[in-house]
Amino acid sequence: MRAYAEIARHYLRTNRLPHVWCPGCGDGTVLGAFLRAVDELGLDKDKVAVVSGIGCSSRTPVYVDFNTLHTTHGRPLAFATGIKLARPELTVVTITGDGDCLAIGGNHFIHACRRNIDMTVIIYNNSIYGMTGGQHSPTTPEGAFAATIPYGTTEPPFDACKLAEAAGASFVARGTTYHTRELEKLFVAAIKKKGLSVVEVIQQCPTYYGRYNRMRSPVDMLNWQKENTITVTQAQKLDPEQSRGKIVRGILFERDAPELCENYRKLIERAQAKG
Repeated sequence: MRAYAEIARHYLRTNRLPHVWCPGCGDGTVLGAFLRAVDELGLDKDKVAVVSGIGCSSRTPVYVDFNTLHTTHGRPLAFATGIKLARPELTVVTITGDGDCLAIGGNHFIHACRRNIDMTVIIYNNSIYGMTGGQHSPTTPEGAFAATIPYGTTEPPFDACKLAEAAGASFVARGTTYHTRELEKLFVAAIKKKGLSVVEVIQQCPTYYGRYNRMRSPVDMLNWQKENTITVTQAQKLDPEQSRGKIVRGILFERDAPELCENYRKLIERAQAKG
């Protein structure tokens, strides 16, 4: 693999820098792992499409030198589906946040998984609406605080990975911004897998989530990820009581299943044969 600085110069739109992310934000760490994964796979920049919606995470396509599309709130998977159906030879990656994907975009997420279209969905999960002032999101942990819940939330959070598996995705994984090399490997595996791949990334937002929840520095939040997550292998060795409260990371689910673009091409061939 090339040096990180060389990878950055090759894949970033340097004329769009500096970025708008806050100091200590995890978005840059996720971006770095993604670019290293693309470089390891040797993908042609002109054959990669990166789509996003609205939010801090969704600024990512602005900075990367691929075919990019910055769309409306909650709708990146709808746009990405259209791109993949029209140009199935492209590697399509959707960058989305926990609010963008699981709140306003929840219906699109469910049906993208159900259709099992061949693309990768990276969910930046910082448990908060970071761009719009720190409102709580569908993944804000029960009991946590945010601008809109000063006394703490009583709602249970979405488990994006379980939702993706139940809805029909072919590959489901979870990583963190603390375990960066592990995250890079998850991205490689997700992009290589045929069908809908989902990688949820637990990451820090010190500006809003951290300061409301007694983790005032990025280091505090990264240490929390280190201490409160376990690998799939570790989880398998523990009984439910020992693993209670721990977040499991790694490849959580994988299967082979029919893919939307292939099924669509077969439908076209049948229709043409009849005509």
